[in-house]
Amino acid sequence: MHPTPRSFSHIGLSVPDLDKAITFYGDVLGFYVIMEPTVIIEDDSDIGQMCSDVFGKGWGRMRIAHLATADRIGFELFEFEGHEAPDNNLDFRKHGTFHFAIQDPNLEDLLAKIVAAGGKQRMPVREYFPDEKPYRMVYVEDPFGIVFELYSHSYELTYSNGAYS
Repeated sequence: MHPTPRSFSHIGLSVPDLDKAITFYGDVLGFYVIMEPTVIIEDDSDIGQMCSDVFGKGWGRMRIAHLATADRIGFELFEFEGHEAPDNNLDFRKHGTFHFAIQDPNLEDLLAKIVAAGGKQRMPVREYFPDEKPYRMVYVEDPFGIVFELYSHSYELTYSNGAYS
């Protein structure tokens, strides 16, 4: 017996500038703010204790905001004091998350908006199955160097057999 597939709730990103990240993910990707930026400090409050459970002692202070995608996936943005960019923003040989993907049928238009907003195109737009399906993909970066991928079609259609047969 296989377990029931679960729903994806949200992803959390650490960003160096919360306000600029909200502008980028809101204006460029179309995500909407569901909780405005909030300051959280390391203290004995419920949220302060919860953060200490997660981050350990000494995290100090952070700002957080919650956004959502069109399909109701949460997009949690954190701005920590003393943040630093990784030496390698696509360290794919290390365990852990190294990208997420956003779907847009107008992939090339979204790509142009990302680059115009200070993001980066990491590769040419490629077709996954050029002789079988009209599916395109490209890896990009946001203005802070966070790597993500754009898909022209859904994940299920991209990898399923017979979607265009």
